[in-house]
Amino acid sequence: MTGAESLIRMRLRVEQDVFAVRQLGREVARAVGLEQQDQTRLATALSEVARVMLAAGPDGDVEFIAEPNGVPTLRVAVGNPRPGGVAEIGAQLVQVGRLVDTLEVGDGESGTVVRMARRLPASAPRLTPERMEDIRAGLVRHVPGTPLDELSAQNQQLIAALDEVRAQRDDLARLNAELAETNHGVMALYHQLSDELEETNRGVVALYAELDERSLQLRAASEAKSRFLANVSHELRAPVTAVIGLTRLLLDPASDPLSSEQRRQVDLIGGSAGDLLTLVNDLLDLAKAEAGRVEPQCSEVDLRALFGQLRGTLRPLATRPEVDFVVEEPAVPSLRSDEVLLARVLRNLLTNAVKFTADGSVTLAARAVDDDVEFTVADTGAGIPAELHERIFEEFYQVPGSKAGTGLGLPYARRLVGILGGSLRVDSAPGAGSTFTVRLPKS
Repeated sequence: MTGAESLIRMRLRVEQDVFAVRQLGREVARAVGLEQQDQTRLATALSEVARVMLAAGPDGDVEFIAEPNGVPTLRVAVGNPRPGGVAEIGAQLVQVGRLVDTLEVGDGESGTVVRMARRLPASAPRLTPERMEDIRAGLVRHVPGTPLDELSAQNQQLIAALDEVRAQRDDLARLNAELAETNHGVMALYHQLSDELEETNRGVVALYAELDERSLQLRAASEAKSRFLANVSHELRAPVTAVIGLTRLLLDPASDPLSSEQRRQVDLIGGSAGDLLTLVNDLLDLAKAEAGRVEPQCSEVDLRALFGQLRGTLRPLATRPEVDFVVEEPAVPSLRSDEVLLARVLRNLLTNAVKFTADGSVTLAARAVDDDVEFTVADTGAGIPAELHERIFEEFYQVPGSKAGTGLGLPYARRLVGILGGSLRVDSAPGAGSTFTVRLPKS
């Protein structure tokens, strides 16, 4: 017990000393700052311990010890010169242990010792060395009262305890009445809420039934749209391809010569037919993706070979000298995916980037991110406002001011990325270019 200091000691010889020990215990407890109820508890516990120890044999010893360090504590040691009584004395003090924080019975050097302790409240004054000296001086001047005085003090304490119990009983009765009233209100509210919940549930069930019906209608409409797009695309491809063939035939040097105006008009017809064929092909691809008729055929994809193929096939599209077309060496050698679908996605993004970049650069790169691979297509074009980042993935939507494209390429690319088990996002701002990121699992 580092820092523990003895406050006072007392001999325990005759039965009258039990009263004196009780009085001294209450006085010490008051002096160190224990509250009224704790003073009574400690005094009662000490008198019971003194009675048991005195019954075991005379010439006992009581010592009050203060521990100012750490959690301030008042300790009391009651010793009896007769050793070996630990089990017998401990059995008699089981109930006493409830009155104090700790109670221990053991054999010391001079016999059996009972040690008990009570922590001081936080409101108690600090046990400074000066205050400890004042407490010792006050205890030395303490004059024990008679057994009659102690009996009177016990009666006063008992009356105070009974008053407190009566007050607690009255409070408990009041709380029980308030609780019963509250329970009535709670039950009424519960029944009301139950009725409202039941009515709400009926409405929710009806709403779900309506939503299911609308969902079926929407699914049927989507399937009808996909079938319509696929059928129309198939029907349009043949005549559009025929128009393109006729324009090439008219422009062939072996055909009859055309005037410059006729050649210009045939060129316009061929260009329009080519744009229409692109639109028809995009519609057909999108219809297939929506109908779930695109099944990925996964294998190990050599990214270096794929990037080389894209570099070769798309470089002719970057005809403007102001735009640098850069395909970096991929930082990841390979991944398991569908090479055809992946090439379509990247070709689509690169074609868009080249189309909408007037000067600067278009760059394709790949890197590993955790267990995934990220492909980025970055350009230095005009950029896209943040509020349009999701709208550009809607079918037929075009950024205001942009007249190129059909508005089907990005929705088709996102659907293909979803089929491959990945995601496609865009980071862009007006005047800062755009970066499209495709994230796919590595295996």
